[in-house]
Amino acid sequence: MSLNKVMLIGNVGKDPNVRYLDQNTQSPAGNAKVATFPLATSERYRDRNGELRENTEWHNIVAWRGNADVCERFVKKGTQLYIEGHLRTRNWTDQTGQQRYTTEVIADSLQLLGKRPDGEPQDAQPYQPAQPVQQQYQPQQPIPQAAKDDDLPF
Repeated sequence: MSLNKVMLIGNVGKDPNVRYLDQNTQSPAGNAKVATFPLATSERYRDRNGELRENTEWHNIVAWRGNADVCERFVKKGTQLYIEGHLRTRNWTDQTGQQRYTTEVIADSLQLLGKRPDGEPQDAQPYQPAQPVQQQYQPQQPIPQAAKDDDLPF
């Protein structure tokens, strides 16, 4: 059994780069929309001397098809996102013949967080993922026997 799952909350480092690629071969001129962008996650802690420290980690995010549409329309530098996905490591040979590697987070789902950016109209509706409607079950209360036998004067 194995598990490859990533959950991140962070800020977008620069506007997404949106293009069309073949999802299997990563070659240009494909028919699948893809958005790529860096996401920063930070952790704050106190060191041994009691000083507040911050460590920022940068993640390469790749969003395909519908998620790429959302990125193209609503995501820009500074946007706070929640991303669920999985890791993928790719390798290639660069122009100098060196073998290169990169590890990316493939976004299976993403959700915009935080407040609306300045300058965006109040009536503009941000992307809201569809939420399943959950109906609450409320059992009918039986009528108590005393209420049935109650002699009402009218």
